[in-house]
Amino acid sequence: MTTIIDGRTRHAVALPSARDRLLRMSVHLPVINGEPGPVHARILVVADVLLRTLEADGHQLIWACEVPDPSPERVRTLQTFMTALGVHSPASFTSSSGEVLDILGGPADVCVFGDGRHDAEPGVWVGVGRVDGTGAHGQCPAAGEDLLAIRLGLLSRPYHRPVTLTSSDVVEADRTLLRWRERVAHWACSPSKPVPQEVGRAAADALAADLGTPAVLDLLLRAEVADGVPEGAKFETFASLDRILGLELIREIGRLPLREAGLFRPD
Repeated sequence: MTTIIDGRTRHAVALPSARDRLLRMSVHLPVINGEPGPVHARILVVADVLLRTLEADGHQLIWACEVPDPSPERVRTLQTFMTALGVHSPASFTSSSGEVLDILGGPADVCVFGDGRHDAEPGVWVGVGRVDGTGAHGQCPAAGEDLLAIRLGLLSRPYHRPVTLTSSDVVEADRTLLRWRERVAHWACSPSKPVPQEVGRAAADALAADLGTPAVLDLLLRAEVADGVPEGAKFETFASLDRILGLELIREIGRLPLREAGLFRPD
């Protein structure tokens, strides 16, 4: 059972456990001036991890994204941004809470908002903290072309607390991703071994307790250097938890030998 700290009451609330219908989620983005920024990224990443967590627990979920002025151009920009962040696409984009109700087929079970919004929306309210320290115009700091470094930087902090994410933080996250992807590609060549039970349980418990992604990332850091864990088990651990984290940690499988031989050219 997944519990979330309701952003209005600050009390832990168990998410609906009904399995005879789709769970409904609405995601509310603030005004977008030009390109989407780190605040939009954080809201979308939190919603995506919640969706992945619930699906891993056996639920099916439908979600709609409410955004001011969802013009075709803005929707295309958001879709490109979401794809780069590893975020699943919503059923629809809309600017109206009434349309969200129609799209979802009923009131939302979960509503994901930016920091400071207190609406009379039904369901569990997931309040996402603000993002500071991102440079001019509040845009995401660059990390090559890999916005998943932004995702990793955001997942390393509790989602409901304000976060400072600097360019240096994102560069460091980018280095971590590169290292993990290369090691996962290397471990994939070893005989497969199951995820250590204690690691699987700890990860499931952390995610069920208010989306504890920082604890899950800490589990990966410890598994990476654990002498007593076979490489095949390290591979399965990283691949399994990445289904929730969405960091594309298996991206380099099959490419690493070609890169080392100088034969691989990125698309």
